[in-house]
Amino acid sequence: MSLDAALRDRIEKQIASHDVVLYMKGTPKMPQCGFSAKTAGMLDSLLAGDFVSFNVLEDPDIREGIKAYGNWPTIPQLYVRGELIGGCDIVTEMFNAGELHELLGMEQPDRTPPELHITDKAADKIREFLDAYPDQHLHFAIGSDWDAQFNIGPRQGHEVETECAGIRVLMDVATAQRARGARIDWVESVQGEGLSLEIPGAPPPVKSMQPAELQQRMNSGERLLLVDTRSETDRAQRPLEIARPLDAALMAELKEADRALPLVFVCNIGVSSQAVAEHYRKQGFTQVYNLEGGAQAL
Repeated sequence: MSLDAALRDRIEKQIASHDVVLYMKGTPKMPQCGFSAKTAGMLDSLLAGDFVSFNVLEDPDIREGIKAYGNWPTIPQLYVRGELIGGCDIVTEMFNAGELHELLGMEQPDRTPPELHITDKAADKIREFLDAYPDQHLHFAIGSDWDAQFNIGPRQGHEVETECAGIRVLMDVATAQRARGARIDWVESVQGEGLSLEIPGAPPPVKSMQPAELQQRMNSGERLLLVDTRSETDRAQRPLEIARPLDAALMAELKEADRALPLVFVCNIGVSSQAVAEHYRKQGFTQVYNLEGGAQAL
């Protein structure tokens, strides 16, 4: 794609608008892809939001034009003081090596290994799995949205390493800071078996709220927001005057909303709204509820 003069001028003005500019899918508070979420999370951990982002999903011309401008085929893309740094992989490598901190004039990252607790049962299962993959290591990652995952792979370099129950665990710098005090267990249930994780620093889990409690708290004048996640058709069939529909306008408001604002999510029967509530919990809201029984219980 060749850039016309007008589009090139738009991009150059965007890049010049701030020392740190990120082209991404979605926004830092509402990312629309994992790579964008990870890159924005690393920047936010260093700059506390003091950077500019452009959502390429809102502008097809910018989405394709920025790829041609920097001769870089993927999104996200990070520019610092007008220079293209790269995408998620390069930014991650620089972050873990402390190079991104240096570039942004920040202190070197805290590489203190976190204290973890791995139960005996979990340790036995992990060893059993590692025995099947000689010369591979256990990697642990906690994203900026507090989603956690384990995988097996080679050492990449610059990882923070900690040891617990005789098991070496490798992680990036950001994970090392989020993982402090994490407890890893092995659980078996009717849904299956696998590793279970408790992270003390993670946002509080989504709580269930009974209709009677909702009514009581609203009658008392408490400041909370009831969010209706149902379709327009379902809302028309059973209107909830006390709720606001989760439309584009409300989504935009929630991007900038006070993270201490209590949010109560409601669907038809209290099932699908649980996933929406979980999404907003990961965006940093600290009081997130799912209405038990949904609209049918009101």
